Amino acid sequence: MNFAPYAAGSGISEIKCILGGFIIKGFLGVETFFIKSLTLPLAIGSGLAVGKEGPSVHVACSAGNTVARLFSRYERSHLKMREIVTASSAAGVAVAFGSPIGGVLFSIEEMNQTFSNRTMWRSFVCALVATFTLASMDPFRTGKLVLFNVSYDRDWHYFEMPAYILIGIFGGLYGAFVIKFNLQMAAFRRKHLANHGVAEAVILATLTAIFGYLNMFLRIDMTEMLAVLFRECEGGGDHEGLCQTSSQWRMVNSLLMATLLRTVFIILSYGCKVPAGIFVPSMAVGATFGRMVGILMKAMRTSYPSAPWFAACSPDAPCITPGTYAFLGAAAALGGVTRITVTVVVIMFELTGALTYLLPTMIVLLVTKAVSDQFGGRGIADHMIRFNGYPFLEQEDKEDPADPSFIEPIANVMKQDLVIMEATGVPLQRVAEIVQDTRYQGFPVVRSNEDRTIVGFVRTDELRFALDRARRIRNLSFNPVCSFQCTLAISADAHEALKRPEIVIPPPPSEGLSLNTGAGMGRRGSGVEIERIDFGQFIDETPLTVSPKMPLEIVMQLFRRMGPRVILVSNQGQLAGLVTVKDVLKHEAAEVVHRSRATPVTPSNPSYGRHSSDLNGGWERDWEAGAEDTGNGLEFILEESLEWARTKAAWAYGAAVESWRGIRGRNTREGAYDFELTEERS
Repeated sequence: MNFAPYAAGSGISEIKCILGGFIIKGFLGVETFFIKSLTLPLAIGSGLAVGKEGPSVHVACSAGNTVARLFSRYERSHLKMREIVTASSAAGVAVAFGSPIGGVLFSIEEMNQTFSNRTMWRSFVCALVATFTLASMDPFRTGKLVLFNVSYDRDWHYFEMPAYILIGIFGGLYGAFVIKFNLQMAAFRRKHLANHGVAEAVILATLTAIFGYLNMFLRIDMTEMLAVLFRECEGGGDHEGLCQTSSQWRMVNSLLMATLLRTVFIILSYGCKVPAGIFVPSMAVGATFGRMVGILMKAMRTSYPSAPWFAACSPDAPCITPGTYAFLGAAAALGGVTRITVTVVVIMFELTGALTYLLPTMIVLLVTKAVSDQFGGRGIADHMIRFNGYPFLEQEDKEDPADPSFIEPIANVMKQDLVIMEATGVPLQRVAEIVQDTRYQGFPVVRSNEDRTIVGFVRTDELRFALDRARRIRNLSFNPVCSFQCTLAISADAHEALKRPEIVIPPPPSEGLSLNTGAGMGRRGSGVEIERIDFGQFIDETPLTVSPKMPLEIVMQLFRRMGPRVILVSNQGQLAGLVTVKDVLKHEAAEVVHRSRATPVTPSNPSYGRHSSDLNGGWERDWEAGAEDTGNGLEFILEESLEWARTKAAWAYGAAVESWRGIRGRNTREGAYDFELTEERS
């Protein structure tokens, strides 16, 4: 918690923001990589209702980022670093599920918004190498990449379609339920348990162990349970009477209780201060529910063998396979909580290799997606992004393009009070002060304060690199001037120029040389020599610019599809302003707050899930205000439980003191204390 705080949680939400251009320093660092690699097995072994898939993606992305920073061509290019992180996320999913193609599709469908063919090829290579390495290690000594890898040799029947639809409906409802109450638990955790992460994890692990021991399906490991529920009964899948007709109702009760209890523990555990994923726990919930539906279908077939809808079944051969229902339930729950479809289909297909169940899997996920869309259509990663207030624009916007807040010009959103760099020259000391005192990612470069014609855009990290290089190479004169004038030819040879220090800072003219012809020198007024340092090679001469009359919706599409951090606003070539993703989100949130003032912000309100005007905690305040308005959320229940526990603890303490001192020895002060305690209990 103190050495690597980013090692807690899943990490997928933050990685999506990083791939969208948001910088979280240290999130993909070496410390996070080592700490999460060491603590992830411990978190899985503790018995908590958490998975390894999200943390595996985080570990893989941290490894890719750490290795890529060893090479200067990747370290100084944000585009290349995002490609490496995207490919690393594919490797993480491929290792977690033993699904290389599913990993590639996950990086396309869930992680990156601006995906290219080159990135897809790199993702495929990373996923393939990671899967091959895992297969060569054979971690389970069974030849399988995951424990719940199964295969089916029976076909499905059309009369099973209503059961498949029921499983799909469950997946959508499960995802909406978990997302809603997990957000409420996250708000409660941030408000009351922010400084008690260790105690929270210990208490959750203890409660999970106590309640899990009472149920046969919670007592075993989640991956082992998936393997048991996925297997066919004829293939050695009769685990403690799971396939026996005489114990089918006992199994139905146990499966139902396991579904309910694990759902509760997922809500409570996901987000605590341990490496925690939600993929496999959700699959476990769906598997128990699906197996329960399969047992009920098999019981109906046994009770009514001559019913017309069972006419397709052979009387002498097994007709219904309950394990396939568990398989489809796992896919439905996973799709419901993540809101991804194609990736889930491919992952489940690679796990089973059952091509015959490809169509039922697609039907189940289609129903799950349709139900999920009725409750917002966003996965838990996107909701956590909004909850934490990260500046992130989703790939698809649900808003109406005809909304006035989207067709208004970008001039109403842009920033006009800017820190600029003059191409004619800025004193070196002034440039250093700007870089040190401001937190901007870059600065527009114009010709001068009087002529604000856009010359380009220079990033802060490039300026910092140039300043360090200039100070390291030679001694500078008193406050030299940094020139930002540049031509396209110089810009094209920028990387070659970096290898030649004499081009970055020209040598001073020799004694007796005319100042008018001296390279890099000039004359100020009364003949004072001025040393000029050429920073032009660090300028981006072709920044993305738009007109002040450009609609906000088009600017949002540019941010989504091209992934820039900054868009300059120019009026006939003159700098008019600057807009970032944060500016767009703040304006969007302000419009939402303005429209919803008359309606409380609750999870059932359309304004739920939007960014607040303050991206650093405003979302939490808006959400908590809505929870207080409803008064019946999970946070309210947890607060009441916490208050009840405190009262009972005080009562127990008072009773212990009273018993220790004896009834006869109580004095007036103790009687007053007992009266206060009675008032507190009442």
